[in-house]
Amino acid sequence: MLDDKHGQRLDSLTPRQIVEELDRYVIGQRDAKRMVAIALRTRWRRQRLPDHLRDEVIPKNIIMIGPTGVGKTEISRRLAKLTQAPFIKVEASKFTEVGYVGRDCESMVRDLVEQAVTIVKTEHSQGIQKKAEAQAEERLLDLLLPPSASKVTSVLDETAQEASAAGNEGYDNTRSKLRLQLLEGKLNTRSVEIEVKDKSTMPIGVISNIGGMEQIQDQLQEMLGGMFPPKKKRRLVKVPEALELLTQEEAQKLIDMEAVVKEAVAKTEQNGIIFLDEIDKIAGRERSLGPDVSREGVQRDLLPIVEGSTVTTKYGPVKTDHILFIAAGAFHVAKPSDLIPELQGRFPIRVELNPLTKEDFIRILTEPQNALIKQYTALLETEGITLDFTGDALEEIAATAVLVNERTENIGARRLFTIMERLLEEISFDAPILAEKKIRIDAQAVKDRLKDIIKDEDLSRFIL
Repeated sequence: MLDDKHGQRLDSLTPRQIVEELDRYVIGQRDAKRMVAIALRTRWRRQRLPDHLRDEVIPKNIIMIGPTGVGKTEISRRLAKLTQAPFIKVEASKFTEVGYVGRDCESMVRDLVEQAVTIVKTEHSQGIQKKAEAQAEERLLDLLLPPSASKVTSVLDETAQEASAAGNEGYDNTRSKLRLQLLEGKLNTRSVEIEVKDKSTMPIGVISNIGGMEQIQDQLQEMLGGMFPPKKKRRLVKVPEALELLTQEEAQKLIDMEAVVKEAVAKTEQNGIIFLDEIDKIAGRERSLGPDVSREGVQRDLLPIVEGSTVTTKYGPVKTDHILFIAAGAFHVAKPSDLIPELQGRFPIRVELNPLTKEDFIRILTEPQNALIKQYTALLETEGITLDFTGDALEEIAATAVLVNERTENIGARRLFTIMERLLEEISFDAPILAEKKIRIDAQAVKDRLKDIIKDEDLSRFIL
């Protein structure tokens, strides 16, 4: 995957450049960014070691510790866009110990392989896209102008051959005109009937929520798919949609799925990254029976996957020895030391993320590429309204976020979303009918709009 701004591949990015890329979207948290950047660069270094050393270098898994809304998930999300590696984010709290109803821990590896197959398939499809488009174009022209019987050359007599040649020439001329009209978009309003695969399947997906049954579901679908040929149905669609559907169908035929699966499994084993969020939710040690009896069991189920084991997937066995795990949690109640010792040892790198300050909130509002002020300004520009936030208005918004976080639950930068929505509620609602198209928002406007919420602490618990 190429970086959207600099066009650099991950394997050419130094740790310093990776941090700079993350800085474009995540404010602060330098230590966490550095640790993640080093872990990614270590992957690159490991690939260049001799074979006898490469297998000995295990991933240095990371635990990010910090309150909600300080950037743990955002760092991982932006990391996914930077890296070419298969990447998934999962919540540890949705897994259950073997024997309980719920998702088993191995399903995260199966999801990772699916992600890898999608990535590799997309890469392969780009290479054959032109050929697929050309073949789809020919098929579409065949539907618009079916091959004439006169195109078949007769060998009975010379007169029949001459008639056939004249018919072929007329057919080819008509087909050339149709091709030109297709390229110029003159046929876009026409409809054509095409045959497509019926994607409806047998209703066996209901068993996928039962722990340990996902693999059985995959095997059932594969077995039934082999027993019954895929059904096809006829659809009447516009020419552009028909061309798109036929291109997808031709691309599927051209892609070598065996090569895709082989490359995807290798990519998963060598470069896969799993972001394990909310790990603190399974950190409690069990001392009595209750609703959380599977917490320590989930940890013990996670342990072999993190330390290295072989997971059976629909694409074959996948080794997890060199998958990088990045765990994160607020650890308000539990502590990292509440994890079982074996699992603690598999996350040797721990980095603490700092709570956000007023200055951080101001930077979050304005600096990142996806800054909130930029988002709201762009959204209201679609209605012809120009928002102008003054510097003191930004300070007041940030100060309000800090204050409400202190009085109620500290939800970090997410507080800015609720405050901005409250601040711009009237403008957003009346935007289509507002006569004033340029609106200046200063500190006083922010105070007037949010004063009732700040004064009434009980109300702010429900509103913000």
